Amino acid sequence: MSCGKDAETLSSEERVALAKKMYDPIGYYGQGTPKVMSMLDSIVALNPEHCDAVRELSVAYLKRGLMLPWKVQFDKAVECDPKIWVPWRGYLYLQFYRDYEKAIADFNASDTLTPNFTDAPQGQSVDYWRGLAYLGLKDYENSIKYLDHYIDEVTAENGEDWAEPTAFLYRGIAHYENKNPEAALLDFNKMIVYNKNRTADGSYYKALILFEANKCEEAKNELDIAIANFNNGYYNNDVYTEALKQIYIQDLNNLEAALKTQCQNKNETY
Repeated sequence: MSCGKDAETLSSEERVALAKKMYDPIGYYGQGTPKVMSMLDSIVALNPEHCDAVRELSVAYLKRGLMLPWKVQFDKAVECDPKIWVPWRGYLYLQFYRDYEKAIADFNASDTLTPNFTDAPQGQSVDYWRGLAYLGLKDYENSIKYLDHYIDEVTAENGEDWAEPTAFLYRGIAHYENKNPEAALLDFNKMIVYNKNRTADGSYYKALILFEANKCEEAKNELDIAIANFNNGYYNNDVYTEALKQIYIQDLNNLEAALKTQCQNKNETY
């Protein structure tokens, strides 16, 4: 499918209509394939204001780790429709670049672009993403503040159990790293409850807090749950990138070794 040799003779309205007709079935052809990229080029040539096509041209570069051409193309999408793509760029800065400051700048800009409306790139509130970005910067006060905003908003609208469970995980990590284990433990327990006990992360951090409180047997029991969940694939991860604060089996093994030493020193059976 192409825009044809006679595209230059079409009226503006006809070009827009043809661009829409070409774009609608594009998902059937395979994202990032040469055929799709060529079709997208044709669509944008027909209608430079087809912002979805402008943005879609960037996706293949991002998923292949070609960040420079991604950035050039995605900035065109931002210019085309800033209300939609500014918060999305913030999410991508966070998730793929780990550029926390630029992510926060875009999330803040989205507040101005869409006042009285909370944008949700990748299905999550910008307050949720802002909380993660501030956690990446080790600005725990702001991380907790924005995760509070997110959880409070969801709770007021639908109930706390509708919140993304990792919001409790990340707020718990912020409390833990900010030397507030009591508050952290409350959040890790909520993560465990809302994930129906299928969370290596929640149990790992809970075990870590119990270990640091010299509660050897409780920590061991919780770590056993964490290891079982990890081995069954129940841990926080992402398809394309490393999740922020992602745990690995080495983290669990290191805590297990530390627990063995601690238990032996207390003459307890491990």
